[in-house]
Amino acid sequence: MNIESLLATRTSHIKASAIRELLKIATNPGMISLGGGLPSPESFPLALIEELTDKVLKKYGSAALQYDLTEGFIPLRKALIDYCKSIGITAGMEHIYITSGSQGFLDSLGKLLITPGDLVAVEGPTYLAALQAFNAYEAKYVKMETDDEGLIPESMEEVLKNHKVKFVYTVPTFQNPSGKTIKTKRREQIAEIIKKYDALLIEDDPYSALRYSGDALPTIKSMAPDNVVYVSTFSKIFAPGLRLGFFVAPEQVGRWMVIVKQGVDLNTCTYAQALATEYLTGDYLDAHVKKIISLYKPKVDVMADALKDYFPEEYKWTKPDGGMFFWVQGPNTIDMEDVSKISISKGVGFVPGKFFYPNPDDGLGTMRLNFTCVSHEQIKHAIKTIGDSIKEEKDKRGIK
Repeated sequence: MNIESLLATRTSHIKASAIRELLKIATNPGMISLGGGLPSPESFPLALIEELTDKVLKKYGSAALQYDLTEGFIPLRKALIDYCKSIGITAGMEHIYITSGSQGFLDSLGKLLITPGDLVAVEGPTYLAALQAFNAYEAKYVKMETDDEGLIPESMEEVLKNHKVKFVYTVPTFQNPSGKTIKTKRREQIAEIIKKYDALLIEDDPYSALRYSGDALPTIKSMAPDNVVYVSTFSKIFAPGLRLGFFVAPEQVGRWMVIVKQGVDLNTCTYAQALATEYLTGDYLDAHVKKIISLYKPKVDVMADALKDYFPEEYKWTKPDGGMFFWVQGPNTIDMEDVSKISISKGVGFVPGKFFYPNPDDGLGTMRLNFTCVSHEQIKHAIKTIGDSIKEEKDKRGIK
């Protein structure tokens, strides 16, 4: 059977995730991977899950195993009202909706808003899986410029002034892939610009709870509530396999997202939502996040020191204040995909940064490095190996 003849035209815009392909390689014996964005299994609250399971079954009984509202499990949405308040977002239950991970939100958003050829404004670089979600609906992209402090407000305004953009997508805190964070003054500027142009902004915030230094920053949602959809996830602060995300949106947007979701999965796993409810209402969150931070924070220092010791001097990086990633910028004279092939042959994987750009040529000399799923010694060995692989590629090309 010729399946190719049956494929929808939109599949020409859909490609396999470079990260998911690298994760396959990471399962090879002896391979050290800095490629994925996986939380460490050591961060998973295994004993707590047993305790919460007992509570869920006693408290909710068969309701925890039944179909439920597309909008989300009511006890969880109520619990999220207080959680949102703790991060400065005022929201009623009619503004809070549960999704199958934040990825489920991104796919539903694309289905709801993107007509083939519509422009979406994204940072350069941006979250690869967001591009994947939007590509399926045949989006086109306009890049907003960034610097060491993330998205440049003036660049965003130029985009909104000169292009008909369906929405702006940003990851303002410990961005994936760059690890950069937009400071408060810029957030205020971004909020004012969004309101000025009556534009829609998607604030994707999976990492802000994982802060290792500095003070928490206000959300853009809190500054422009009518123009921002705030989306987050339990994957980094509870367990990724539960596939739980949520978003806070104006009610009109939420109602449409519910209609779209009904055609996809009816409702997010009720049992997982019940576990998250007890996790939030039982005052477990703060203590567990502190454990995660104590696990990850030392790895940031180890990776920063290793990069200084083993990478060529023309390569630069920003030490992140939180999250899960380092972003390395080198000359575009070397394609990091070529370096990654050498590195993989030596047993170390990483993600070339070009995959995080709508136009891959913009990021030839960049790479994303994850530190959460490897030991201190593995980080040192991996960074040395990648540094050696860069030198090997430079020699091959005759670059001094």
